[in-house]
Amino acid sequence: MAQALERRLTSIDVSDPILYQDDSWRPLFAQLRRDDPVHYCEASAFGPYWSVTRYDDIFVVELDHENYSSSSELGGIQVTDQPKGQEYANFIRMDPPGHTAHRRTVLPRHETFDWVARVSTELTNMMLATLFDFPWEDRERLTWWSDVAIANIEAPDAVVHSMEERNAELGKMGEYFRKLWDARASAAPTFDLISMLAHSEATRNLQAREFIGTIALLIVGGNDTTRNSMTGGLMALVENPEQFELVRSKRELIPSLVSETIRYQTPVLHMRRTARNDVELAGRRIAKGDKVVMWYISGNRDEDKIERADQFIVDRPKPRQHLSFGAGIHRCVGDRLAEQQIRILWEEILQRDLRFEMMGPPQRLYSNFIRGIRALPVRIVN
Repeated sequence: MAQALERRLTSIDVSDPILYQDDSWRPLFAQLRRDDPVHYCEASAFGPYWSVTRYDDIFVVELDHENYSSSSELGGIQVTDQPKGQEYANFIRMDPPGHTAHRRTVLPRHETFDWVARVSTELTNMMLATLFDFPWEDRERLTWWSDVAIANIEAPDAVVHSMEERNAELGKMGEYFRKLWDARASAAPTFDLISMLAHSEATRNLQAREFIGTIALLIVGGNDTTRNSMTGGLMALVENPEQFELVRSKRELIPSLVSETIRYQTPVLHMRRTARNDVELAGRRIAKGDKVVMWYISGNRDEDKIERADQFIVDRPKPRQHLSFGAGIHRCVGDRLAEQQIRILWEEILQRDLRFEMMGPPQRLYSNFIRGIRALPVRIVN
C-alpha cells in the first residue's frame, strides 16, 4: 500500500494547465496537503519542481526572501522558466535590494508619502486617459489642465495667477485636444469620449471657446471630484477608526462607504444659478438676474434632513441621500463612474488589509468651488 501510494503521489503533476481549464484541480491538492504537503514532481513539461501546498508552509516561503528568490535571472515567478536573455524584469521578479526600491515607487510601506499625488491623482488621471483614449505618456497633462481650470488666481500657490495665464494654458489644452478630435472625426467611431463628441450631431461643430469649455468640464468633472473624494475618504476613515474597523469586518458596506464619503467630503462646494424671473424661495423674494448659489456642503450637513449629518457613518440607512452629485438635468453624468472608482479603490485596500496613519495636516485647495486637498502625507503602518 505504501508503494502504491508513493507511485500515485510521484505521478501527480499539478503544473498541467488542463487541470485549471477543466477546473479539476481540487482532489489533487487535497491529496497533496494530506499525504505529501511539500511534494516533488520529478518529470513535467516544465522540468522538475516542488509543490508547497499548505497555508503555513506557503507563508514561510513568502516571507523568506533570503532563501527563496523571485529573481527573473533565476527563472522568475512562474513554473515556466523565462527564456534566458528574454526576461521581462519588474519588481515582482526581483529580490531585495532592487525589489525594495522598485516597489517603494508604487506602494511605500512605513514611509511617508503624499496620498494625493501617489493615489488620488494617479488613479483619476489614468481613468480619464482611458475614457479619452488619451496618450498615456501625456496623461499628467490632464491633471495640470484640471488644476488650471479650477484655480483661484488670487491664491498665492495657484498654478496660474491671472486670467491671461489661465486662458493661455487652456488654449494649449484646446490645441492638443483639437488634434485628437480631428483624427477621431476622420476615422470610424470608437468607444471613447473624444470620438463620441466628434461624431455626435450635437457636438461635432463646437466653436472654439465651447470646445475648450466642454473638454475642461469633462477633465474637471472626471478628475477633481473623484480624486478629492478618494482623499477625503481616507481622512475620514483614519479620523474615525471605529468606522474603518466596521467596514473591514463587513465588506458589504463598501458601497455605503463610497456614498458616505462623497456626502461627507462634498467635493463640489457649490453650484451657482442666475434667476431668470422674479421668484420666491422659502419666503424670500429673488429678483430676475440675481445670482443664486447652492451650497452643497451645507445641504449635506442639514440635520433636519440627514441624521447626525456631521458624523461619518458608513452604515447609514440611506447612504445615497446626499447632494454631491447635484440633481435634475444637471446631475453629474459621471456619478456611477466616480462611485465605481472609489469602490474599487477601497476593495483593493481592504483586500490587502492596509492600515494608514496621517503624518501631518492636509494641504487644502484655496477655493470656494472645489473642496480640494492638494497634499496629504500618510504612511502605511502594516
